[in-house]
Amino acid sequence: MDRDLVPLPVRTPATAEDLDVVGRQLGRPPRGTRAVAHRCPCGNPDVVETTPRLDDGTPFPTLYYLTCPRAVAACSRLESEGLMKDQQARLAIDPELASAYLRAHEDYLAKREAIMHVDEIAGVSAGGMPSRVKCLHVQLGHALAAGPGVNPMGDEVIETIEPWWSGGPCV
Repeated sequence: MDRDLVPLPVRTPATAEDLDVVGRQLGRPPRGTRAVAHRCPCGNPDVVETTPRLDDGTPFPTLYYLTCPRAVAACSRLESEGLMKDQQARLAIDPELASAYLRAHEDYLAKREAIMHVDEIAGVSAGGMPSRVKCLHVQLGHALAAGPGVNPMGDEVIETIEPWWSGGPCV
């Protein structure tokens, strides 16, 4: 994995310009955006940090939301090609991988809990952690926001899809 190309996470407040970019990436206004959790090498947000409870009161377990349409499409392609099934199979037979994935789950929960406790999602991270792999978009978002070595499934996605940004800014 060439993490020299993928900038390390630097959490920054979301500016009005960031929210405009995210809205164009998503094709709708963003909801619950607290900060930019990671920026693509082009400078646009590619992962935002969301509030654990949306303004309308809805619990929202996805702390790190992947916004870059190119990265989203790459994750969808990997899902359809069976990467989640492969990761799930390895998780079941590799105790070291399972332990690392459990730590990723714990990291996710601790970071979300530090923002706000929400009873309805307490103990529930995202993406199937810690026992299943069910969403590569969440795995990638967490890996980009947390940095290398935190989420092994997300690190694998980064290695597989980079450089998703090579065509220039997505919007």
